[in-house]
Amino acid sequence: EAVVIATSTTEHAPQTIRAIEADKHVLCEKPLSINVEISQSVADAAKRKPHLKVMCGFSRRFDQSYRNAYEQMDAGNIGKPSILRSQTCDKFRGDAYFVEYAKKSGGIFVDCQIHDIDLALWFFGQDSVVKSVTAVGTISRTPGLEESNDVDNGVGIVEFYGGKVAYFYSSRMMMPGQHDMTEIIGTHGKLSVNANPANDLVEMHEPSGIRREIAQTYYDRFEQAFVKESNEFTECVLDDKKLPFKLTGAVQAVVIGCALQESLLSGKKIDFDTMGNRIVEAKAKL
Repeated sequence: EAVVIATSTTEHAPQTIRAIEADKHVLCEKPLSINVEISQSVADAAKRKPHLKVMCGFSRRFDQSYRNAYEQMDAGNIGKPSILRSQTCDKFRGDAYFVEYAKKSGGIFVDCQIHDIDLALWFFGQDSVVKSVTAVGTISRTPGLEESNDVDNGVGIVEFYGGKVAYFYSSRMMMPGQHDMTEIIGTHGKLSVNANPANDLVEMHEPSGIRREIAQTYYDRFEQAFVKESNEFTECVLDDKKLPFKLTGAVQAVVIGCALQESLLSGKKIDFDTMGNRIVEAKAKL
């Protein structure tokens, strides 16, 4: 038997742990938690039951375009990947949805940007070790986000050991619709995913110009990825196949997301040692 956890973010970890303790396979929506220690407790619970399949749902790993890009990179067609630039931009909403959502989401970097963080860990290597993070942001159209110390536009820079850098942009105010795109820049080329978004191949030629419709929501853009994710997880459970990625990566994504959120609020760069442990400010001064 298996359980799918798709509740509010703060409930992901406790419900996943309860399912694991009940000896159920689990597909948990991202992120595991808005807290690093709690996220680690999920991984620890899964480790105690190695016969169970426990996976965090990072939908873009199941999108065919992203998979094609990864295969091109893995084949060496762009050389060594050095820079990843990725964004998650939601369509603007004039109601209070994002204000209410922010109260339990953990912030724009933990919730919205977690997809891009996971992409960096995928394309740079699941065991990539973060070296430093820094983040800035602004509230441009949703002043109510101040209540949750959140922003509607955020930019984060994550440096990894081994000479790799990820640049992230997240937004809650895209006017035409959902625009999630990624560039992987290598030593001998570049890969772009969804740089010029389009719902389909139809173009409207009008007196005002030529335009194309784009996806309006995240689900519109990644509907087939969600289907593939569910199917592959089911196959892993029924046929005892290996999961496509490790749960420890989901914990690492939360580590980076929380550090970015902290940097956003403090205005400070956050450093990590070669083992991925946080370097506290007092030690950094020595």
